[in-house]
Amino acid sequence: MAWIYLLIAGIFEVVWAIGLKYTHGFTRLYPSIITIIGMVISFYFLSLATKTLPIGTAYAVWTGIGALGAVILGMILFGEPRDWTRMVFLAFILTGIIGLKLTSPAH
Repeated sequence: MAWIYLLIAGIFEVVWAIGLKYTHGFTRLYPSIITIIGMVISFYFLSLATKTLPIGTAYAVWTGIGALGAVILGMILFGEPRDWTRMVFLAFILTGIIGLKLTSPAH
């Protein structure tokens, strides 16, 4: 169950990271509310995952999911670069996430 919690936490990390862009420095009400709710949910599920998973593994996977999601949505929503070198490094992050999952004592 810890890995499900961690996946949910990572998804909500993407929500708040992208939401942060829309807040314009927390000057827009609704994006700010969504961002803060995303943060709370993300941290809550991360805390549940860390009951079982090692903190280093949980934190690295959480930030990895957030980074992957934010970069991919940045490309889709904000027209950020999509060159092959970025894709290679995104693949490295994904490989790290998978490697940590496979080598975790709680998998």
